[in-house]
Amino acid sequence: MWKSMIAGVALCLSAAACTPAAHADAARAVAAPEFAGIARWFNTPALSMAGLRGKVVLVEFWTYSCINCLRVAPHVKQWHERYRDQGLVVIGVHTPEYDEEHSAGNLQAAIKRLGIDYPVAQDNAYATWNAYGNRFWPALYLIDRDGRIVYRHYGEGEYDVTDARIRALLARR
Repeated sequence: MWKSMIAGVALCLSAAACTPAAHADAARAVAAPEFAGIARWFNTPALSMAGLRGKVVLVEFWTYSCINCLRVAPHVKQWHERYRDQGLVVIGVHTPEYDEEHSAGNLQAAIKRLGIDYPVAQDNAYATWNAYGNRFWPALYLIDRDGRIVYRHYGEGEYDVTDARIRALLARR
C-alpha cells in the first residue's frame, strides 16, 4: 500500500513539474549558453549566440514525436512570422526523445511536413539541452538583446504571456 501511495505522489509531482510555466525576470537573468554539439543546422547556416547579440531570440526545445510540441508549434510559427521583421529570431532546437528522431532525414521530413522555415538545430547529443539545464519538451527560452535568458516556459499554454514578453523585449531598444 505504501509503495502505491508513494508512487502516486511521485507521479503527481513529476506531472506537475512538467506542466507549470517557469518564468525568469531580468534580476535573475543569466547568459544564454552557446549552441553546443549541434549535429546539423536546417534552414540556416550555423548560428551562435554571440552572432545573435542585438536580436531578441526565442529558443524552443522540441521533438517531432512529442504531441505537446506539435500543439505548441503553430504558436511558435506564428511568433516567427509576426515578429521576425521586428528583430525576433526563432530557433528550434530539436533534441530527440526516440531513436528514429536522431535521423537527419526524418527531422528534415518533419520540418517540411510542419512547414517550419525558421532555423532548426539538431541536438542529438543533448549538448545544448544540457547547457541550458533543460528537462522538458517543449521548452521556450526568451533571450534579450544582451544575450540573457529573461523568460522560460515549459509545456503548453500561456501563449498570451509569451507573446506579451516577446513584444516587451522587442519594444526595448
